[in-house]
Amino acid sequence: MIEGLSMSELVRYEILQRKQEGCRVPEYDLTGLCDDELKKIYSDLCSLPIREDFPFYEPSGLDEILRCSDVCEYKKTPDKSTLDDKFYGAWLGRIIGCIMGKPIELYPYGSGDDDRRGWEYIKLWQECAGDAFPPRDYISGRSAAREKYGLSVFCEDSLKENVRFAESDDDIRYLVLALLINEKYGNDFTPSDVADMWQKYLPLSLCFTAEHAALINSVTCPEKDVEKQIEFCHGHKNPYREWIGAQIRVDHYGYYNAGDPYAAAVSAYNDAIFSHVKNGVYGAMFFAALIAAAFTEKDIEKCISVALSFVPKKSRLYADILFAVKAAKDCANADDLYKKLWDRFGDLPAVHTNNNAAVCVASLIFGKGDFLSSVSTAVGAGWDTDCNGATVGSIMGALNGSADIPDHLKAPLGDTLYSSIPGFHPIAISECARRSARLYSSRHAGND
Repeated sequence: MIEGLSMSELVRYEILQRKQEGCRVPEYDLTGLCDDELKKIYSDLCSLPIREDFPFYEPSGLDEILRCSDVCEYKKTPDKSTLDDKFYGAWLGRIIGCIMGKPIELYPYGSGDDDRRGWEYIKLWQECAGDAFPPRDYISGRSAAREKYGLSVFCEDSLKENVRFAESDDDIRYLVLALLINEKYGNDFTPSDVADMWQKYLPLSLCFTAEHAALINSVTCPEKDVEKQIEFCHGHKNPYREWIGAQIRVDHYGYYNAGDPYAAAVSAYNDAIFSHVKNGVYGAMFFAALIAAAFTEKDIEKCISVALSFVPKKSRLYADILFAVKAAKDCANADDLYKKLWDRFGDLPAVHTNNNAAVCVASLIFGKGDFLSSVSTAVGAGWDTDCNGATVGSIMGALNGSADIPDHLKAPLGDTLYSSIPGFHPIAISECARRSARLYSSRHAGND
């Protein structure tokens, strides 16, 4: 069973997933059922059709995704004089955003509870620490909320008092893996190549939710046909197939395809489909395209508009991104923005694609082109705080370069990354950026 889930838990997650996909799910009483009975229910859930009145149409095949989207013909050549610094800004921004959100990525800051929403717990911790809310620095481990409310934070090496390097995290491991994929294959890789790279570099203990399921499925798959193998990897006992995992894996496809959102989105698809479907895939394509556009645009709203053209117009994610843009423009302060977001998405799992994509988009708009304001807003929102800080940091680093990133966030890292991947544990963050820059330059040599 995936990550130690019981059959009963797997069925409960699958019930939620099928409801979100638009199925009419019968009411089940799972109390006291044996595994054979639960397996029958799970099989029935997997065969449920989408109800006829479901207002969304959400394909998972690339051709159909593009056909159902309003793909724009955007392609620009990045300015060579700033490109190296933008690569550095993107790497640094992703790492910093991840570390800012890492100590608060778990309960209750992510999901909240019956007493408070996740962002309200973050606010409690910050106010009792005497720090800003939303956070504008790494999270402090010293807060009166520990005694007053019984709260705690996590990841000692990512606390403000302790940061001396970037500690290992899945949000950064997948960035490193995508760099390795681009170094080996360029854009010409398949989902099977992704599986091979994961099997080579990723211990199962470093994978979670959909990635954990897909990696297990990739080595146990009984299918011989390649397409059926991929369907098995993302579909078998994987109720997380629309969660955030694919969305956090694809930044380097935006780096490698700087100025070419279409190529970035297609590469992101080939990575994402290994473990995800529907909105889980769209989120990956959207952010890869957004990052690619950020290397050649200064207007963040233009970047969002370009990226949205790769999302099917009748999907849940398309509607949710439009909602996030409007909410960010309508709200005068972060608290009001968080209330709007949680009112709409509070029933989704804390690590679903759609709520977290909406946080990222709203934070980019609300931050008005400033690195710290944008990342701060993303981290303070709750849900998947480190993933969202990382994604927004990556985008803003690509947009503005490293100079827009405050020194109080850069200096403590000592230009050092630990990723748990051989050759990158440790490695200089600046060297990672140089590898991305060299890879881009070698690909485009002679095209000037």
